[in-house]
Amino acid sequence: MGFLDKLKGKASDAVDQHGDKIADGLDKAKDFVDDKTGGKLGDKGDVVVDKAKDALDGLDGKNDDIK
Repeated sequence: MGFLDKLKGKASDAVDQHGDKIADGLDKAKDFVDDKTGGKLGDKGDVVVDKAKDALDGLDGKNDDIK
């Protein structure tokens, strides 16, 4: 097993255990950036956060960790 496989496994485990906290952090980061830019981020921020959540959720091949 290579380095990247081990890293992916650890990331998958972290998402399995802390998916709700990760989702909250992504939402807070989007809100922070949107606030600092005066609302210029708009709907694009929601799209980016949703894609990030989907990518993290799919690390283990299941879509069950992040909502």
